[in-house]
Amino acid sequence: MKLAKRMDHILVESAFEVLVKARALEAQGRNVIHLEIGEPDFDTPAHIREAAKQALDEGYTHYGPTQGQPELREVIAKHISETRDISVGPENVCVVPGGKPIIFFPILAMIEEGDEVIYPNPGFPIYESMIGVAGAKPVPIPLVEERGFSFDLNVLKDSLNDRTKMIILNSPQNPTGGLIPKEDIEAIAEMVRDRDITILSDEIYSRIIYGESPYSISNIPGMLEKTIILDGFSKIYAMTGWRMGYGVMQPPLVDAVNKLMVNCNSCTASFTQRAGIAALTGPQDESEKMVAEFKRRRDAFVAGLNGLPGVSCALPQGAFYAFPNIKETGFKADDLANRLLQEAGVAGLSGTAFGAYGEGYIRLSYANSLENLMEAVERIRKFLTK
Repeated sequence: MKLAKRMDHILVESAFEVLVKARALEAQGRNVIHLEIGEPDFDTPAHIREAAKQALDEGYTHYGPTQGQPELREVIAKHISETRDISVGPENVCVVPGGKPIIFFPILAMIEEGDEVIYPNPGFPIYESMIGVAGAKPVPIPLVEERGFSFDLNVLKDSLNDRTKMIILNSPQNPTGGLIPKEDIEAIAEMVRDRDITILSDEIYSRIIYGESPYSISNIPGMLEKTIILDGFSKIYAMTGWRMGYGVMQPPLVDAVNKLMVNCNSCTASFTQRAGIAALTGPQDESEKMVAEFKRRRDAFVAGLNGLPGVSCALPQGAFYAFPNIKETGFKADDLANRLLQEAGVAGLSGTAFGAYGEGYIRLSYANSLENLMEAVERIRKFLTK
């Protein structure tokens, strides 16, 4: 059985591979602190779970509209319009099972073989996968620690050419926790305003922030028509297993995404969409408490990391990841991440799991208890000083 060459472009999420290794160590009796998985360690708020139970009892167990239930799309459009200070309607919204289809489907729908797509590196590995599967050329732009892990705008500008058809932005960013400043967003908009380039703006962490709110490029005059917004329920409502995300885009692309949806998934689960309505329209206090707790952990954890020999860590502005610089330890990223798991019982990810420009860094999720985070710091300290 011979696989198609397109499979050579498919990358994996290393977090799940590391999780398997960590579970194997635990099965041997080892104690492992899990800092590898990128999901909140909180329960889905009760009112959302209750809405799903009610939906099951009311019969929301059958096929629904491919684009998503009209009531949910209406609520999403209102939420996006208010939070981004733009005007979109339910006709602009596609509801999909998780956020990844809003990476995959628009790329398949818009990008031709030989086109070029610019994406952040280090960045979410699925970007590069989907660009490659479409037959396009992935063009990584390094994120610069000294710029808060934003792009080097000169490198970005020099990378633009007639084959560039899409730029992927992610702010707040996985794996760095960095935020693209408003002035950088404005500069990027100016670069593409008169070009046939679409922006895929991954804003899945837009509400897990610790200071200044992220600025969406869709807010800039003339850019809404050129922008696809990716958002969803997984992170802010601790609904990773519910598999529900959405995209906001222009109606012609909505039609194309609907075609891909009906060929791939038919629709997103009906009862989860009723829970999504409850999530966006119901109380937000549990989400706010979660973000406040992430901030408390971030402050203590990053301070601890900065006290380690050979380690420096920028303060993340969003998401729930620390991305410490480990260059002065003398370790390569892969080697350090593997040895911390095997010898110290701390499961994290090599920065190179997010691209070549992640060398010299590791990603540690602080979606774990403060007690475990501080224990992880001490385990890393013992490893580095032995």
